[in-house]
Amino acid sequence: MASYALQTPYTVPLTYLSLFGIGALVMRGAGCTINDMWDKNLDKSVERTKERPLARGDISPGQAVGFLGLQLSAGLAVLTQLNWYSILLGASSLSVVTIYPFMKRVTYWPQSVLGLAFNWGALLGWSAVAGSVDWGVALPLYAGGICWTLVYDTIYAHQDKTDDVTAGIRSTALLFGERTRPILSALSASSISLITYAGILNAQGPLFYAGTGLAAMQLARVLARVDFNNRPSCWKGFVGCGWSGFWIWMGAMADYGWLMSGMGN
Repeated sequence: MASYALQTPYTVPLTYLSLFGIGALVMRGAGCTINDMWDKNLDKSVERTKERPLARGDISPGQAVGFLGLQLSAGLAVLTQLNWYSILLGASSLSVVTIYPFMKRVTYWPQSVLGLAFNWGALLGWSAVAGSVDWGVALPLYAGGICWTLVYDTIYAHQDKTDDVTAGIRSTALLFGERTRPILSALSASSISLITYAGILNAQGPLFYAGTGLAAMQLARVLARVDFNNRPSCWKGFVGCGWSGFWIWMGAMADYGWLMSGMGN
């Protein structure tokens, strides 16, 4: 991929960044709509979610379906700008997006299914640029993203764990319990290790690893400070985990700029 990047005009990454930025916004929004439609009755039993529009009855299920149709149509419009391999790969993620809300009813691992859905872009982005997926590199990246999702969404789930027990909602927050901090620490280490390994396989430069190093420090900082029994602290920790992704992103972008400038050769 590094050699491929050297042959790629600057406008190509900008085009794909725009498409994937819009696609991520639209499809994550669609996932939220599907989740709220599935959980309309469950949300009424949880303090933090009882004021959501569907749970409160501000909008009807029919209106929600109509809005979802608009979101999916916008997502399809983005997807059709890619090659056929990517279109089929992207469409295949819809099954995971659709079943995710159901998982909290049957397993204590719904966060892992969320990770499968939210990190699909690691595969799709590669295929969009190269026309196929180098699974040897993309799978470690994908797995690292799943581990990261387990970290931040478990912290997020700790906000509602008391209400979740009453409502019958399952999560890794309830499963891990008092062992949450060491388990999330191990998952954080796994996430950074896998993403770093993908970088090594893809011949990334030093700026990429500077980004993963800052991401590791950010996750360590979050896990050292978060109070899993305090809702505002969990929300702050959840947001803080997002900054680890920001540093990986910045490292990758800086590394790409370094490579394209010829300074990385």
